[in-house]
Amino acid sequence: MSFTYPEVGATRTGDRPAGYRYLTVRRRLSRRAHPPQDLAWLGEQLLAWQVHAAAHVRVETDAPVAAPGGRVTTLLGVGPLVLRECCEVVWVERGEDRVAFGYGTLPGHAFVGEELFAVERDDAGDLWWRVEVFSRPVLWWLRPISWAIPTFQRLFAGHLGRGAARLLRSRGA
Repeated sequence: MSFTYPEVGATRTGDRPAGYRYLTVRRRLSRRAHPPQDLAWLGEQLLAWQVHAAAHVRVETDAPVAAPGGRVTTLLGVGPLVLRECCEVVWVERGEDRVAFGYGTLPGHAFVGEELFAVERDDAGDLWWRVEVFSRPVLWWLRPISWAIPTFQRLFAGHLGRGAARLLRSRGA
């Protein structure tokens, strides 16, 4: 399978390709200075899909840790009403002040585009949750409500951020 959009990797470079809606969500996870070890630990939780698990978001992956080329399917819904949103990890970054990855949509996904998920540490030592998305709907029934989609994406990103904050608290950090 191949990606459903040509701008693969744009979330890493910060490019904003034309023809998409954009969303950035940034949420402080804690209001105190954290040592670099807390960022490294939470970043590894993110890459091991534990932020999704802490937010009770079901995912199926072909590897225990996000890595370029790895496949992930997010299962949204309940019972027989489940959207299976298939993506592939495009890039992973493990830095001193940020741990992040981006994944892009594959055929069958309700959207085309890419998402970045990150935990970041600012100069004061505060930890932040960040999601950046560029996307547009593919499914015909989503197009008439495309004006509402950013609201749902923002809610989903915030929900994952609360999962990241729960993990950080569980560490005692």
